[in-house]
Amino acid sequence: MNRAEIAVALRDTGFCRALPADTDALLGPAAVAGWDAFADSWNDLGLDRFMADGGRYRRRRFAAFSASADGVVCKPHQPHYQSRDYNGLNGGVQRWFEPILDTVAEHPLTQGVLREGLALFQPLTVDPPRAWHVELHQFRIEAGDGEAGLPTPEGAHRDGVDWVIVMLVNRHNVASGITDIFATDGARLGAFTLEQPRDTVFLDDHRVLHGVTAIRPLKPGAPARRDVLVATFRRE
Repeated sequence: MNRAEIAVALRDTGFCRALPADTDALLGPAAVAGWDAFADSWNDLGLDRFMADGGRYRRRRFAAFSASADGVVCKPHQPHYQSRDYNGLNGGVQRWFEPILDTVAEHPLTQGVLREGLALFQPLTVDPPRAWHVELHQFRIEAGDGEAGLPTPEGAHRDGVDWVIVMLVNRHNVASGITDIFATDGARLGAFTLEQPRDTVFLDDHRVLHGVTAIRPLKPGAPARRDVLVATFRRE
């Protein structure tokens, strides 16, 4: 599946899943070559202390960028904010997370994801902006015996942006974690599990809602974790 085929799927259905081989072809060998170091950075995420449900199952880092034809530039560190219209659980407050490390922000894989998102979304957008505000999130969801991890504790939702990319980085000892896609009227459009590194889904945030079911350990007595990279694009 190439960029044009992904664009067709986004136009037709509002979402598109790209398998790892497709993602690798989009990003190119230079980006994928440094994967091990890129994925290892998920072992250095701080606890998300803004969970209104009191949960301690989510770790993350955050960064903001400006993406345009002139390039992708990291912005000064800033809070992440969503209104309660889009996140009834954790929205309505400025959430300050530890910044994504420079080595990750500048990594060819990160830069490739952001450039490919720009190349894909710009022509799909009516009256596109000169520059996009891009927010990048490193997420780790953890689960143990008797304690589920919630990738989307707010339930099926929109992010309040224009476009979304979700890339799986790693699944370790994970059961479930099914991605569900819904139309705005609640009709289910798709359900699948991101299983392998670089399994990716592209979303039109105006047209579809997305959510992920709770994870739990596949093998009891051992921790479970699900690592993803999320990039959101919205008008500056």
